[in-house]
Amino acid sequence: MAIEIEFPDGSKATFPEGTTGLQVAESIGPRLAAAAVAAKIDGRLLDLTRPVTSGVFEVVTEATEEGRSVLRHSAAHVLAQAVLSLYEGAKFAIGPAIENGFYYDFDIGRPFTPEDLERIEEKMAEIVAADQPFVREEVDKSTALEIFADQPYKTEIIESVDESEVSGGDVVSLYRNNGFVDLCRGPHIPSTGRLKAFKLLRTAGAYWRGDEHRPQLQRIYGTAWESKKALEEYLHRLEEAERRDHRKLGPALDLFSFPSELGSGLAVWHPKGGLVRTLIENYSRETHADHGYQLVATPHVAKANLWETSGHLDFYADGMYPAMELDEHDRYYVKPMNCPFHVLIFRSSSRSYRELPLRLFELGTVYRYERSGVLHGLLRARGFTQDDSHIFCTRSQIGTELQSLLDFVLMVLRDFGFTEFEADLSTKNPDKWMGDPELWDEATDALRAALEAAGLDYTVAEGEAAFYGPKIDIHIKDAIGRRWQLSTIQLDFSLPERFDIEYTTSENTRARPVMIHRALFGSVERFFGILLEHYAGAFPMWLAPVQVEIVPVADRHLGYAGDVADRLQAAGLRVQIDETSETVGEKIRRALTAKTPAVLVVGDRDQEAKTVGLRLYEAEREERGVPVGDVVDRLTRLAQPPR
Repeated sequence: MAIEIEFPDGSKATFPEGTTGLQVAESIGPRLAAAAVAAKIDGRLLDLTRPVTSGVFEVVTEATEEGRSVLRHSAAHVLAQAVLSLYEGAKFAIGPAIENGFYYDFDIGRPFTPEDLERIEEKMAEIVAADQPFVREEVDKSTALEIFADQPYKTEIIESVDESEVSGGDVVSLYRNNGFVDLCRGPHIPSTGRLKAFKLLRTAGAYWRGDEHRPQLQRIYGTAWESKKALEEYLHRLEEAERRDHRKLGPALDLFSFPSELGSGLAVWHPKGGLVRTLIENYSRETHADHGYQLVATPHVAKANLWETSGHLDFYADGMYPAMELDEHDRYYVKPMNCPFHVLIFRSSSRSYRELPLRLFELGTVYRYERSGVLHGLLRARGFTQDDSHIFCTRSQIGTELQSLLDFVLMVLRDFGFTEFEADLSTKNPDKWMGDPELWDEATDALRAALEAAGLDYTVAEGEAAFYGPKIDIHIKDAIGRRWQLSTIQLDFSLPERFDIEYTTSENTRARPVMIHRALFGSVERFFGILLEHYAGAFPMWLAPVQVEIVPVADRHLGYAGDVADRLQAAGLRVQIDETSETVGEKIRRALTAKTPAVLVVGDRDQEAKTVGLRLYEAEREERGVPVGDVVDRLTRLAQPPR
């Protein structure tokens, strides 16, 4: 009996029943078959060694994101095989592919050491060299429980099979290679020999099922790629990321710190960091004012009934700090969001259609109780300031407002040096939403239309919306190609309904406004951390806390250095003179280590000729004998803010 295969280009072919995905790929061409790691039938991933059925057929190759995920998942199995063969009595839990790599959780009775990782990686190399085939098997739950009787984490997964990582129902899928067996839905590469490039990276503690009340396991992280070149490029990016880590650069450049006395996830800003932060915030205030936003301010706490009305206590209580109980009737919460306050501002007076769209903007500090395991410097904190806007408009204004809003978002991100953008469209979570389903559909369609009008590439993130409405997330790529989620735009019909806000229409009737939630930076802290890593601490001149460092060759040049500083400061530049008694070379080195955009050296000849030696941070050498007037003009131009 024949099966009919349709290829992505629309062409069709017939094959005998029992034909595998690999055989179909070989019929297309040997290069494609050599690069294949899995197949797809009607969008469903399959091992290359499994027979295919009639349907739309695709080959998944190793250099695609889906293909790399298959490689990495297979590498995780090889990691587990290596650990279980090296450590008698080892227990293993789960081992998924993740972005750029994989991990597996184990219990060997102690933490892994660097020497352990070396041993394990060597054992993995032996397993890869043996080119062991991955063989899929399906068994019932009782058989699976017998196979894994000595593995408590696996038996727990099997017992909860309907919600586990393995296939649903009463059938459990296994993969075997050379006697090793693991639970898995698959697919896997045909054999271990297809793992061409992998490396173990680090270990960390991880609670079983993410529950701090369950056993703590030891997690091994690794990465796998389609070639040694791709692996080397990734490891280089990791080195770059380490060099740019804002948690190191911040204290090193005297920008901010995280004192232990404050508790986790809370930063203090030093003068230099506070200055850069103020420049960012001032840019935001001025740009919003120029684009029709009205600046507002709201308190840091509110009574419980506000959060009950908004729905945060129903949907978001786990992310909020506990209530402050003033008496049996008064409970206050520190705010995790600014939006309910802006609704109250709208509701504070009668509103007319003539006032809409009404755009409110606030740099509002919020507080969220993030678990300690997810805190990450400024990028994931417990207290942070959002550049929060809420736009109240009519339903007929939604399309125009969203399109202009996307233009505004991209303009702001470009001003800070980002040029590559992608978007996610997050749709309703079927288990976590409120409001009218028809309005949710209308809101989702409006966001989709705005993305398409803006020409932004986007993917649909099914079920990732907030409880009150669908959203657009804008992602940027930084200087080393990492993807960061920044700006968020959410369309909300629910909060206006819950707070019963209305406006008077042109026909003198009452109507409900639509609410657009919007943050461009996400939070000032997170945006600062991303900028710091993007520029590796060397901010563009308009953002640098010290724009010019003047280095006198000797004490007798201090007076002239002061005259040069006066001229630069009169032009609006931020200037510092190094008055220490150290050598000129040490002073220059220190200024460059501090990522100062411009260093001016002044000596006897400069003092006589009214010149300076100029060295820009990115330049290879110093320019000598540059007239002071020319330097003032050049640096003033370089220090101009984007608008």
